[in-house]
Amino acid sequence: MREMIGWRMRAGETSTQWDSGAADDSASVTFDDDVAVDPAVARSLHVVVVGAGAFGGWTALHLLRAGARVTLLDSWGPGNGRSSSGGETRAIRGVYGGDHAYVAWTAKSLGMWRDFEADSGETFFRRAGVLWMVGGDERYVRASLTHLSACGLSFEELSATEAAARFPQINFDGVEWALLEHDAGFLYAGHACRVLRDRFVAEGGNYRQHDVRVGAWTGGALSHLTLSDGTTLSADQFVFACGPWLGGMFPDVIGDLIVPTRQEVYYMGTPAGDSRFNEGNIPVWIDFGETIYYGFPATSTRGFKIADDTRGPPLDPTNADRLPSAEAVRRAQRHLEYRFPALAGAPLIEARVCQYANTPDGHFIVDRHPSADNVWLVGGGSGHGFKLGPALGDFVARRVLTGRDTHPLLSLQRFERS
Repeated sequence: MREMIGWRMRAGETSTQWDSGAADDSASVTFDDDVAVDPAVARSLHVVVVGAGAFGGWTALHLLRAGARVTLLDSWGPGNGRSSSGGETRAIRGVYGGDHAYVAWTAKSLGMWRDFEADSGETFFRRAGVLWMVGGDERYVRASLTHLSACGLSFEELSATEAAARFPQINFDGVEWALLEHDAGFLYAGHACRVLRDRFVAEGGNYRQHDVRVGAWTGGALSHLTLSDGTTLSADQFVFACGPWLGGMFPDVIGDLIVPTRQEVYYMGTPAGDSRFNEGNIPVWIDFGETIYYGFPATSTRGFKIADDTRGPPLDPTNADRLPSAEAVRRAQRHLEYRFPALAGAPLIEARVCQYANTPDGHFIVDRHPSADNVWLVGGGSGHGFKLGPALGDFVARRVLTGRDTHPLLSLQRFERS
């Protein structure tokens, strides 16, 4: 792991999503996500889920479909501009170093995203493929191949020469080899969150837009929440999936175990009449070198997307101004000109400042509050969580409804404060 300062990674380091699971001892780890739920128990419970992003929305829908009565709350609405689940698109890819558990969750989530498309009649997933351009240390990508095969995810190894012939619009200088994930692609993030909320309501769930404060603790349990309209809301179980706000809501338990960092995303204009950079002609790409840039093909509603995965400085998700920085834009344009020569001089047509909700090790947090058996804390997407919302939500719902403990990889106990 890269060096930490306290619980924070230095600004300017690459996200730990590329480090987690690189060790051999994680190769056999799987999440125990097939725990049986007693329908009678589920029907007896009222569960409140706070946060309508990918984690909270999918948890709420799984709880509802298991038979529980569920209330879903969000301060600004699903996929809003402050949330980690907002914005246009998120990648869905299977490469995870030696972390078999996350590869398996990716495969499971792909199927669940497709089922959700069929159920809702909406489009969320685009099978554009994901192209990894590997330069330098190849261990993270190379360690994934066995797990991709084991989980039934299709991929192809390409030499730099083969990749250049396949995608002539890309300059492969400095790339030693490439991996093309055929089953991967991207998801329409904000749209998916809003349709997920609508589906939850259509199937009988209760959605309310309110800010919340944690109420009284009684006998080792949380009794209620206080809502922004002054009312209170009681329940049997509570799930807090608050993204970058989770640390502030539970400062003594989470605190800076989740650190929101400023991440800028740019959409560049492509040449008029030039379709080489559109969806269907170029995959999602990850330039996996010393600095990791990634991007998406141009869609009908946005330009060609590029972003630097390097962790930015800490960000206040509620009050921060979300204006792009001129120097970061110039760095992205220089990288764009190098890797995609035909886009030299491409104008910035749109930008967005979002955040990663980072944990120290890049793994999620899914665990009970240590002082309340009826409170589950769910977060720490760390820049890679959105795509796994369906599988993670199923995992959380089964724990809430059965009382079973979380997986050690996702527990709070893995952190040892100094």
